[in-house]
Amino acid sequence: MRAYERGRQEFRARVIELKRRRRVAVGPVVTVVFENRDTIRFQVQEMARIEKMTSDAQIQAELDVYNPLIPEPGELSATLFVELTDEGSLREWLGKLVGIERALELRLGGDALSNGGPEVVAATPEETHEGQLTREDVTSSVHYVRFRLGPEQVERFARGPVWLGVDHPAYRHYAELPDEARSELVTDLLP
Repeated sequence: MRAYERGRQEFRARVIELKRRRRVAVGPVVTVVFENRDTIRFQVQEMARIEKMTSDAQIQAELDVYNPLIPEPGELSATLFVELTDEGSLREWLGKLVGIERALELRLGGDALSNGGPEVVAATPEETHEGQLTREDVTSSVHYVRFRLGPEQVERFARGPVWLGVDHPAYRHYAELPDEARSELVTDLLP
């Protein structure tokens, strides 16, 4: 704990900048943050700090929860946030957006909405957390998802353009990944 406190401000500043490059707004209420080893490490260390965890068993429990979110080569791991701030909006949108975690997709190349142009890579919910976050009548405001790309898709991703979108009956929005974000994410995809 003391060692983390000594380097916390510098590490925190680095991770905030890292997350800035990895954060993409998709329409008015959805934001996606692409995770990597450093963002997950920061999450675990902050949880341990806030909850004053000192035992190996407590730390291991946090690692067991968050380690599945670290992407393997050929994968992108992301946290999808439905960002609503008032009770009325939460009630309205979380009921409408059931299944949003399965509606998130990457579109590789071309224009986001052109037919036959972009190759679509659908997100899959992170298995460990899916059962806790998925319900039939209301969705959670946080979802963990993964994109798995083959070698040719990784090359296409690196060349760009890449669009991140939600293709849900109640919410259809796309955002082109900025070059800075795409370049950052290529480092997750490569071995």
